[in-house]
Amino acid sequence: MSIRQWPESERPREKLLARGSAHLSDAELLAVLLGSGVRGKDAITLGRELLMQAGGLNALLASQDGDIRAVGLGPAKRARLAAALELARRSLAEQLVEQPSLRNPHDSGDYLSARLRHLPYEVFACLYLDNRHRVLAFEELFRGTVDGASVHPREVVRACLKHNAAAVIFAHNHPSGVAEPSSADQAITRELGQALRLIGVRVLDHLVIGHASPVSMAARGLL
Repeated sequence: MSIRQWPESERPREKLLARGSAHLSDAELLAVLLGSGVRGKDAITLGRELLMQAGGLNALLASQDGDIRAVGLGPAKRARLAAALELARRSLAEQLVEQPSLRNPHDSGDYLSARLRHLPYEVFACLYLDNRHRVLAFEELFRGTVDGASVHPREVVRACLKHNAAAVIFAHNHPSGVAEPSSADQAITRELGQALRLIGVRVLDHLVIGHASPVSMAARGLL
């Protein structure tokens, strides 16, 4: 039975208009976004399969355009979904930039988690801040494999000078999902801190992103 044959109160689009978007499940919201199903699958089934394939809504948010595959989506539906996900990412980034200043790891943790949490490879990224701890830019600096990313201090120094940063927050993900700082993480953080002190840039934190809440190395006393 297609969704058009369902009772009107159960159809995702009609339910959204009558009761509001908060009353729809993640799969139903995706169904409204997709607009229709494909042969043999209604739009809600497609939504569920997208969520299962990605590993949940946060993982779908973190996915890149090229990751949206399978489940029978044509180019128009893929483009619509990619555009919606990018709008959600930009909304998180806008909220971060609009803050008067970053005061603690929670201020940037949601955004960094959304960007890095579910990537299958390791990424080392940086938030560049001015002297009032306002966000200047976000940048992925290095990519690696699940075994780790090679981080080059001279490239980090060059990037800080390019953005005229007064302070930085580093972040990297652990594809294993376990957000425990390793001895290598601590060593490279110390090395970067020493290099950046020479140009007057402070390292405020280094967040390790896993499947749960980010771990702040500053809060652990590891900087």
